[in-house]
Order: sequence, then structure tokens, then C-alpha cells
Amino acid sequence: MARKRKRKSRRRQEGRKILELVPQYSIESGEDKPVTAARRYIQTLGIQPPALLVVKRNEHTTDRYFWAEKGLFGAQYVEENHFLFPSLRSLLPQGKTPVAAVGSR
Repeated sequence: MARKRKRKSRRRQEGRKILELVPQYSIESGEDKPVTAARRYIQTLGIQPPALLVVKRNEHTTDRYFWAEKGLFGAQYVEENHFLFPSLRSLLPQGKTPVAAVGSR
């Protein structure tokens, strides 16, 4: 029997497109936990929000974090809830209403 494909969330797809417009930094975590490595990297370079950090944990695994005005968030959470972040609202195309504001389906 064929497997049913998972439906892609339009809200998450829109969030992913918006995150592509944000500056991106790739680092390796080394001995630190990925979130600790990301925080140290941000502090060392003085990175200003918004920014996306891709932290390579090992050969096969990477973690993605979003650096916002109020802290560090998982990128997947930000993709799904991009309308909650003021710095990302400015990246929305003019006149475009976020999918979440239109109504639930």
C-alpha cells in the first residue's frame, strides 16, 4: 500500500521563505551543546538580530536557531509562528497578510 504524503503547512512554508531573507551563519558546536555554541558565537561576534544560525552537531545532524530581539528560538518554531516576531514582519511583502491572521482552516 502506498504511503500517504504529509501535508505541508502553508504557514510554515511562508515562514521558511521569510527566514531565507535573514542573514545566516554556519558554525560547528565542537564540545559544547549546540545551543551553547550558538549563544557563544553570537556573543563573540556581536551579531544583531534577526539572524539564523545553523549549528553542525556532528557529521549527520544540524540544528537551526533563530536569533531574535527576545532571545534564541528553534527555527522550526519561528517558521510556524513567524508573525509573532516584529523583526520578521518587516520582511513580509507589502500588503501581504500572514496566513494565521486570515483565519484557521
